[in-house]
Amino acid sequence: MVVAGNPRLQIRVLTTPVSLPCSTVSLPKSLSSGFGRNSRRRCTLILNNCQRPKRDGLELERWSEKKGSELERLSGKKGSELFLNSVSPFPLLMFLATLPGSEALKSALGPAIPLVRSFDLPDWLIHWGHPGNMAVVLFAMGGYGTYLGFRIRFSDDKEEIAKAKDLHPKLLGGMFFFFSLGALGGITSLLTSDKPILDSPHAVTAVIGLTLLTIQAILPSRFQENPGLRNVHGILGSSIMVIFLVHAVLGLQLGLSF
Repeated sequence: MVVAGNPRLQIRVLTTPVSLPCSTVSLPKSLSSGFGRNSRRRCTLILNNCQRPKRDGLELERWSEKKGSELERLSGKKGSELFLNSVSPFPLLMFLATLPGSEALKSALGPAIPLVRSFDLPDWLIHWGHPGNMAVVLFAMGGYGTYLGFRIRFSDDKEEIAKAKDLHPKLLGGMFFFFSLGALGGITSLLTSDKPILDSPHAVTAVIGLTLLTIQAILPSRFQENPGLRNVHGILGSSIMVIFLVHAVLGLQLGLSF
């Protein structure tokens, strides 16, 4: 990378696959003058969520001044080289957000898509029907079922515990059932709208959540043999709810993207 004001200053760029805003960094005079003919310094500059700025001169000048200030602040560290690191998590997320089996699902559900389209359903229902139904399942069945799980662990009322033990597995079992059906509904909705089905973080979190729900459903059968699994069951259940909350946010983002 060329450094304006001091061509002798060597900057090594370590970056994830993300576009840096420009290829020239203008260092302030107080910094560039501090690097002599044989002087090399080492510091780390992390650029979060790098995006290419507008091409007009004012925008590039503002970016240069900002990064120059960061370099000046970091230049006091001892070392032999100056490293410019660009870090962004989004390429990693996009790498992970691709699941196999897309073509198989399209082949299996493809014959049903013309039938769904023949119903002439409103666009808003096709688009938002799945997230609306899943939100009700998540917050009504999942939320209350989770609350009952905590009451089983921490309540002193035997009658309340007995009722919670009866209702808790029914609610969470129902959540698993409707989430499984909802996954098919969501895929059908995307296929009806001619959108990709398994290449989003929303799809990834759905698979993770349903897999963990399956494990969660198996754990109670082992409680008598291993009472310690009750703690695992409680922690895992809370973690699953967090995952599905993130899943809901990603679904809303996906729905607003088209």
